[in-house]
Amino acid sequence: MPKWKEAKVVDIIKETASTKRFLLETKEEEPLEFRPGQFVTLDLPIHETRQKRWRSYSIASAPNPNQPFELCIVQLPNGAGTKYLFESIEIGSTITYKEPAGVFTLKNPIERDLVMICTGTGIAPFRSMIQNIINLEIAHQKIHLIFGTRYKADMLYLEEFKALAQSHPNFSYSIALSREKEIPQTEDSIEWTSGYVHNIYQTAYAKHRDDIQFLICGWQDMVDEAVVNLKEIGYEGKQVKMELYG
Repeated sequence: MPKWKEAKVVDIIKETASTKRFLLETKEEEPLEFRPGQFVTLDLPIHETRQKRWRSYSIASAPNPNQPFELCIVQLPNGAGTKYLFESIEIGSTITYKEPAGVFTLKNPIERDLVMICTGTGIAPFRSMIQNIINLEIAHQKIHLIFGTRYKADMLYLEEFKALAQSHPNFSYSIALSREKEIPQTEDSIEWTSGYVHNIYQTAYAKHRDDIQFLICGWQDMVDEAVVNLKEIGYEGKQVKMELYG
């Protein structure tokens, strides 16, 4: 049975107007062990019933027992959990968490090209996976990160992934802005486009290939639509893996 532990908030970074990055430090004798793509469940003092206090968030950093782990969280309208985290938690606060869980992880060896499709904070597990691959120099094929949001101001980890695309030829980065009036010009390292993430993968992978693994993370409507679209092309079963938010 998973054990509940405590972590201290050592930094809070305001990433966008509605998103914060929380860095949490575990006790030295209890380092956080997890596989990239897994999540932690927090027990927040927002309800008398314990299960109604639980909120789960994907870990946004690679495994490293010597470093804090990171959660990237968007504040939800009328969300009791995020209201508490955004308004009551500060540097030095203690948060109760349960040991990591989840099966949205990569299999080794990585034999196929990875196409990661996400919106909003759905980028968190992919950041963990990509960081781990780079940090440990894990053998891999091509990685294509496709990220969607409304406006450029809502971008998460933009400079980090831009630098990665410039320094690693096997990594490419595509961004879909659904409501931005002026779309940035496409650079050597980043493809910018107007609209939704679906337009990008439907064009880039319109012809079925056996050597691709699709991973999708975000709100249910986006994930469901992506699964249907990929199935119509011929991608299904073991080639498509998903994680839902909400």
